Amino acid sequence: MHTERKIIHIDMDAFFAAVEQRDHPELRGKAIAVGFDGARGVVSTASYEARKFGVHSAMSIAQAKRLCPELIIVSSDHEHYKEVSSQIHEIFSRYTDIIEPLSIDEAFLDVTVNKKNMSSAKDIAEEIRAAIRSELHLTASAGVSYNKFLAKIASDYNKPDGMFVITPEEALDFIATLPIERFWGVGPKTAEKMHKMGIFAGIHLRSCSLDHLVEVFGKNGKLFYDFARGIDLRTVETERERKSVGCEQTFLEDISKTSSIIIQLYHIVVELIERIEKSGFRGNTLTLKIKFSDFNQITRSYTSAKVLTTKEDILPLAKQLLYQSDYRSKPIRLLGVSVSNPYEYFKASEWVEGTLEFKDWE
Repeated sequence: MHTERKIIHIDMDAFFAAVEQRDHPELRGKAIAVGFDGARGVVSTASYEARKFGVHSAMSIAQAKRLCPELIIVSSDHEHYKEVSSQIHEIFSRYTDIIEPLSIDEAFLDVTVNKKNMSSAKDIAEEIRAAIRSELHLTASAGVSYNKFLAKIASDYNKPDGMFVITPEEALDFIATLPIERFWGVGPKTAEKMHKMGIFAGIHLRSCSLDHLVEVFGKNGKLFYDFARGIDLRTVETERERKSVGCEQTFLEDISKTSSIIIQLYHIVVELIERIEKSGFRGNTLTLKIKFSDFNQITRSYTSAKVLTTKEDILPLAKQLLYQSDYRSKPIRLLGVSVSNPYEYFKASEWVEGTLEFKDWE
């Protein structure tokens, strides 16, 4: 069962908002949201004071203000957040080098064998949380278990500033009562499909055969089958294969004039090329993404015979994909361009680059 592993999942509490409140005492105890304060602004992170009013990530700033009239909007400072993230990462590295960043504010640690020869993963997690609190004046929540699936779920159980441990002996009973929506990989559409199958919790999922789950959910069916039994053999990966590099722009006002669309497409391609150069990524499939004013979305792709790295290669193809789409049917809210299907594998730590500055369409 591979139950001998000791995995910790660390998740910072309301990270961006917490950094802002730490650095600006006047914001402490206040309902704040980090994001762009404009008509098209979206909440990146909300403080726990704001969450009491129902404000949450990915909500429009306008809606957040309606829910919480006293809400203070703070502009994002991604470079600073990355600096703090690196300081957190340094604390992790005191215990292990087997660290898998999931984003700028969360990571898996494999402490089965660790630098301090500590036998208890729980004690390590407590020491890490204490160091983050005393040295950085921030709080983190931790989940501890024998695999990634359970460790990630556990880190959510006592947020904020808490810890939860799921032992091998407790796992099956814990999973049996776990709502299906809490399972890794189960989004709203998958949950709806499972509900129609009579699956509402882990115990129901466990009663489904492997063949049936694979038939309905494809390769994820095997994952769900294993999760229901407390099995997750995935290792903590210190490096991750980058599958794409992309850039997208949401406009302050919808655009519909062809000239405006072409100008915006040009700027997005230029930004994309900078990201390609910075990452060293090599891919040959170009994908154009268009989101219209009614939030309907389309994508168009083209695979080239050569690697796409320059403006001369990418811009004409991006225009061609645009002209092949029904882009003039209604105003455009968002444009995005990505390069994927790499010829060569490039390993990159997402901890350093985060998920807000770079859009990796994987």
